[in-house]
Amino acid sequence: MTVTTSRRFTFHAKLIGAAALIGLAHLFFYGEEPGWTRGGFALAWTIMLVLLRADVRASRAARGAVAVAVMFGLMLVDDPGPLKWLLFGVSIGMATLLPLRRFDDALQWAGRLFVHGIGSIAVPFCDAARIMRVRRRPGRSAVALAAMLVVPALGSALFLTLFAQANPLIEQAFAAIRFPDLSDMLARALFSLVFLVMVWSSLRPRRTLLPPGLVTWNSGAIVPQIGRATLVLSLVTFNLIFAVQNALDLAFLWSGAPLPRGVTLADYAHRGAYPLIVTALLAGGFVLLAGRSRDRLVRRLILLWIAQNLLLVASSILRTIDYIAAFSLSGWRIAALAWMGLVAFGLVLIVWRMLRGRSARWLVNANALAAGVVLTAGCASDLGAIAARWNVAHARSAKDIDLCYLDGLGTSALLPLIALERRAAGPILRDRTGYIIARIMSETRAQQANWHSWTWRNARRMAVAEKRIGLRPAPAPRLCGGEPWPVDPAEEQPKLTSGPRP
Repeated sequence: MTVTTSRRFTFHAKLIGAAALIGLAHLFFYGEEPGWTRGGFALAWTIMLVLLRADVRASRAARGAVAVAVMFGLMLVDDPGPLKWLLFGVSIGMATLLPLRRFDDALQWAGRLFVHGIGSIAVPFCDAARIMRVRRRPGRSAVALAAMLVVPALGSALFLTLFAQANPLIEQAFAAIRFPDLSDMLARALFSLVFLVMVWSSLRPRRTLLPPGLVTWNSGAIVPQIGRATLVLSLVTFNLIFAVQNALDLAFLWSGAPLPRGVTLADYAHRGAYPLIVTALLAGGFVLLAGRSRDRLVRRLILLWIAQNLLLVASSILRTIDYIAAFSLSGWRIAALAWMGLVAFGLVLIVWRMLRGRSARWLVNANALAAGVVLTAGCASDLGAIAARWNVAHARSAKDIDLCYLDGLGTSALLPLIALERRAAGPILRDRTGYIIARIMSETRAQQANWHSWTWRNARRMAVAEKRIGLRPAPAPRLCGGEPWPVDPAEEQPKLTSGPRP
């Protein structure tokens, strides 16, 4: 088999593989509410990539990216979500490009993935144009054929229009013609084009879309060197300002001392949690610039300031925990705590880099690895279920339970709601909790009945719920949190009937 024949066979195999994936996308997604099918398509895409590209099978780094893509594909089968799909896309993109260029640092590869994603839109059209150029015969191009048909087509349309106006029989014949509805065909064609662009770029990536140096690490050429006097004055001033904020946190937040009149602990905790994290991020950026100095005084002031920033982040975490104790836990608050932990870890890495003489590339890769671990852990867990379990377990009374929030969590709150119903002290809480449970179970049964929207995680939860409380019929609609619809006072008045008295 010659090289040309082998390349032609490989190209045809990739074309068949892309067509199979597009057909699978139509089966899984077109006109349907996707569930486990997102993970099924992700796994099929990964398998097709491995089968059709020998360079992916030969590259150790690409095989590692394939393993990560399979992991996120299984997570999508268990319970689909946008973050899981995004991380799967990053993994399949890394598996696509790693055989073409060696991994150097996370920032470079973030740029390459972005350029690859944008440039991949043109890849199928470029390949189609190459095929047309190869198979085109001299003198019989598409442009020449179109030019040949312009005059007959326009002339025939003009004469038929004139004859239709002059002859009622021809006009009635045209009116009787019923053209087929092409809207569904057009929608399917556009749907196929979207998946063709997405899949084809992974089977035939372009090396020209991978510039060797998207980011330069010679920061001195971009950012001017800050003088020693400016650094010392800035760091002394910043340390004093941060010392005031940390002293207030130590006095009121950490010690538990009473706050001034008109300021509650919840207000104090909520208002400062997120702005202080932004402050720590800005401080970290300044430290990256000032950390190039070799002056001993400057480095000591930097270490002192980073220590104050770590105390600031710890205070932000404590503020968030206090706010959770006052107003319950939510998935976003768990994510906020994880983000604060990442900020603190990034500050520690900055210190380690400065003390050990590490490069900026090492700092970027270490932070990217930490962020990847945290995001993967978030994908593997259900933050809504964690929040629901915590709120039910730590509720001291019925007033501490936000039933509207639990209602909005859907199946994530199903098992905690069952536990709440069992321990509910009053009939009102038990009735409203029972309504939410019945509604979630009925909606989930309808969703699970469709194999497109079925998910593994909901199947497990429904099995446990039905084992504990059995099947419950769909309830009549109510307000948020299981509250009954308000009754109009006019409807409660007895209706008077007009007629003869007895």
